[in-house]
Amino acid sequence: MTINHQEIELIDSFEQISVDIHPDAKEGSKAVAREIAALIREKQAAKEPAVLGLATGSTPKYLYAELVRLHKEEGLSFKNVVTFNLDEYYPIEPDALQSYNRFMKEHLFNHIDIPAENCNVPDGTVPKEIKAYAEAYERKIEAAGGIDIQILGIGNNGHIGFNEPGSNVNSHTRLVTLDNSTRLANAYEFSNMSQVPRLAITTGIGTIMKAKKVILLAWGQHKAKIVRRSVEGSSTDQARLPAPAAP
Repeated sequence: MTINHQEIELIDSFEQISVDIHPDAKEGSKAVAREIAALIREKQAAKEPAVLGLATGSTPKYLYAELVRLHKEEGLSFKNVVTFNLDEYYPIEPDALQSYNRFMKEHLFNHIDIPAENCNVPDGTVPKEIKAYAEAYERKIEAAGGIDIQILGIGNNGHIGFNEPGSNVNSHTRLVTLDNSTRLANAYEFSNMSQVPRLAITTGIGTIMKAKKVILLAWGQHKAKIVRRSVEGSSTDQARLPAPAAP
């Protein structure tokens, strides 16, 4: 089917934020990987760090696989890259099967030449009074020069990171209570629902929005409804969702 210019303008008029549509998750992930690679090479030429905000879960797996391929087959180096992950369950040990620290090592960090000290994932073992730790995480992002590209997924209830509906748009890194719908969606990672943590450490919406560019990934029919609400919903509808704050 072909779409003329007038029809494209009409479609765009419903979008509150810019949207790119790809044939499938693999092609979309490759497009994002190319953009990240271009940033890394640009920063390398300027002898500057490329600072990436990273996400976990099933959504970015193809993206990380493509970045690994670019490293192994096309010589893309990550030695100048600094990463900050969005979130981590709390409490959880870094080597636990469900840990996002472990996820990042298995899907990306262990397969590229990024220095270990440049990889930052919230610590799921810090003492429960984590305000000082959260503030230090924010300062570390700022000291790195801020995030150049922030990668996001989106939950079925509209959460980004672990910022559940109702999160303050100015929020920063903090300890949060997970919505039951989020715990249910993630229960497949655990042996039963009772083992899914009720808490998590997450960077805030305010932290996310400081990034120079935010790319939200959403693949498949099961994410279409929440993406539509985020992109085309009314201001009242969007006020209930964290995601519209991330263009």
